[in-house]
Amino acid sequence: MMDCGQYRRSILTDPRNLDADMRLHLDSCPDCTRYTEQVQRFERRLERAVSVSAPARSARVVPLWPGRSRSAGPLRRRRRWLAAAASFLLAAVVAGTLWVAAPGRSLAADVVGHMAEEPDAWARTTLPVPQPKLDRVLSEAKVRLKANAGLVSYANSCLFRGHQVPHLVLQTSAGPVTVMVLTHESVRTSVRLDEQGYRGEIVPVPGHGSLAVLERGSIDIKAVRDVAARVLSAIDWTA
Repeated sequence: MMDCGQYRRSILTDPRNLDADMRLHLDSCPDCTRYTEQVQRFERRLERAVSVSAPARSARVVPLWPGRSRSAGPLRRRRRWLAAAASFLLAAVVAGTLWVAAPGRSLAADVVGHMAEEPDAWARTTLPVPQPKLDRVLSEAKVRLKANAGLVSYANSCLFRGHQVPHLVLQTSAGPVTVMVLTHESVRTSVRLDEQGYRGEIVPVPGHGSLAVLERGSIDIKAVRDVAARVLSAIDWTA
């Protein structure tokens, strides 16, 4: 069955034509239903913006200065140029607004996509990452981690959406759990993750962005939430 990342890439390719697999995914995914509405609403706004036409050639031009009829030709051309420029500007503003506020791959899809880049991070181990390395990775995000967070077996500073973010793996009795400290990514409410074999949540951290916590395997979502709560309680925000 199609996952959220595959669906959103497909809808951006052609927002008007949904195939059977896409419609099947929509039936079971409220988040992608809302995403589809945003994309299609943008398409309609963009069409209206670019459909603004210049004045017809036969339109009557009123001279700005009576008695200077020779300027009517240049003035008419100038008005057509201004109308075309306004149409282009309106389309650019609408597109820019959507780039910031709506489409584009979702944060959840980007988090899952990042996981595939570091498969070695998921190893089961009882060896903690060296403390100097952990401190260095966390300091870039102006964060410290208390010992009660648990055993951190992996720590790396990763480029994610244009920012360096701490990517940690904590060992639990049920298996490794990944935590990404996303100080530059804010969410209003918790966002569920269930794509490409990964499950978890992105948890809002008021004033400090968000925390992405996910597992790969069969760990219960409650265990993932317990890890998120433990990490949040162990974090010292230094800025």
